[in-house]
Amino acid sequence: MRIITREEIDAVLPKVDLIAEIEQGFIAYSRGQAVVPPVGELVLEDPPGDVHIKYGYIKGDDYYVIKVASGFYENPVNNLLPSSNGLMLMFNQQTGALVAVLLDEGSLTDIRTAVAGAIAAKCLAPSAVTRIGIVGSGIQARLQLQYLAPVTECRQVLVWGRNQASLDDYAAEMAAHGFEVATTTDARDVMATCNLIVTTTPAEKAILRAANLRRGIHVTAVGSDTPSKQEVATAILGRADLVVADSIVQCLERGEIHKALAAKKLNRTDIVELGSIIAGDAAGRTTDQQVTVADLTGVAVQDIQIAKAVYAAVVAAQ
Repeated sequence: MRIITREEIDAVLPKVDLIAEIEQGFIAYSRGQAVVPPVGELVLEDPPGDVHIKYGYIKGDDYYVIKVASGFYENPVNNLLPSSNGLMLMFNQQTGALVAVLLDEGSLTDIRTAVAGAIAAKCLAPSAVTRIGIVGSGIQARLQLQYLAPVTECRQVLVWGRNQASLDDYAAEMAAHGFEVATTTDARDVMATCNLIVTTTPAEKAILRAANLRRGIHVTAVGSDTPSKQEVATAILGRADLVVADSIVQCLERGEIHKALAAKKLNRTDIVELGSIIAGDAAGRTTDQQVTVADLTGVAVQDIQIAKAVYAAVVAAQ
């Protein structure tokens, strides 16, 4: 049994093609080749936080994976700690023996979420991205932009947030990655000037409003991963030409799709799964005038794929 440290994980990540690995996980999931039980969840109130337990396996694979990841969103201010934490456990699928403990401190969850955002943009963003809109300025907002770099040539960015100092820090950090970043505290600016938008906050009230919707926009929503969270107005999903879920079953119970279904703005039959689009089993965006929305609530196959890839890279590096 291997205990793999955060330092070992960080060292091998640049050597792994995470987009390809996680795409294969989504395909396996949408084709019924993965076993993924419902999410285990703890929602804490004082201080506010949530803990997700995601687990499963791909049929015929070597391992099954159990992941625990938490988000305590007041940590950066109150405790000078990251908002995310967690670990991943890999077990032999044939014997149940523990193979590896990945002490990633939540980083692999953050990264696999950002990779999923890049995959959604690959499939659904308009052919000419003129400006990227980022809603939020935290860890996920940074990672989403970094992982978008290989899938779009656009480097013009508008980031929205409530705290100007945090926005300024974000702009300065992302400039070092080659992006030209402007800031705003008015979310209407994002909708008015960006055609690829990623939302990354734990908001429980919609930030993006339907009144500001334009043709040709793609929105990837990654922050809303519990039944109570919401970043995108339900009417936006109702007016979209294509609504995509990472997991239809999961999105029926949490995320933006859950909210839109409850508001009767969306029909269950209108939803397409991301893995089906990647595999070519369903159509993605077909014209640059379409409005598309991807609701990414985080699926265990992402954790399975990133854990396996990191473990293999660490072993190979020895």
